[in-house]
Amino acid sequence: MRHESLGAPTRGAHRLISHDLEMQINELFSLDGKVAIVTGGSRGIGEMIATGLVANGVRTYITARKAEACDATAAALSAFGHCVSIPADLSTEEGLASFMTTFLTYEDRVDILVNNAGAAWGAPLGEFPDHGFSKVLDINLKAPFMLTQALLPQLKVGATHADPSRVIMIGSIDGLRVPVGDNFSYSASKAGIHMLARHLGRFVVGEHITVNSIAPGPFESKMMAYRLADPEDRKQVEAANPRGRIGSPEDVAGTVIFLASRAGAYITGAVIPVDGGISTLN
Repeated sequence: MRHESLGAPTRGAHRLISHDLEMQINELFSLDGKVAIVTGGSRGIGEMIATGLVANGVRTYITARKAEACDATAAALSAFGHCVSIPADLSTEEGLASFMTTFLTYEDRVDILVNNAGAAWGAPLGEFPDHGFSKVLDINLKAPFMLTQALLPQLKVGATHADPSRVIMIGSIDGLRVPVGDNFSYSASKAGIHMLARHLGRFVVGEHITVNSIAPGPFESKMMAYRLADPEDRKQVEAANPRGRIGSPEDVAGTVIFLASRAGAYITGAVIPVDGGISTLN
């Protein structure tokens, strides 16, 4: 006959009970008091991400090449929390140095680094210009690496075994599949950023820093404006998506919040498609 024990809970049970409070959603996804940098944060996906972070109590610093747009977005987001504009062209040595000097006047640490700034260029094969290819790789691939490298001391400051610092690269589904367009440098740069995240992740995991990338599909952004501004083109983009729509701010901001919170602390070197299922079609 089987007898159920009515004695004291086992050590494992004690451990589970002690973690009950940490399992509550407010603790599992809390980012309150953390410090974040979002590059390309003045518009599009970067603005969506910055909005989500500011709304959840993160001291957020946005940067972009166009100072006026960066300042305007930071001013708007400051109505909901802490957001500071630090305009800079991070694809140049001078711009990176300027950003670092200014940022360090505000903070001595960064808990969440979102490398989002990007550029695209399209031209027919046989006519693709050298300067166009170089510009896209400098902004989309070189700049995220150089900024992450420059911020390693600050990423280490608050990083712990239980709560690592997070680096999140914003790639693209065009880095996971072969695009139909002639954006050769863009797709190459985004495939590169996915591998860069995995490669960096392996090197810094021992420093309690995770590195992951998100591969967005179609969202409201300057890069997609040429398709989404026209109602008929927009319908075609939506119809081609398994989910039947384009991405919303909550879709990408929610993924960043997940990766940056306790819920995502055990994930590193991952590439997460946020594309409505487009990446499953190839």
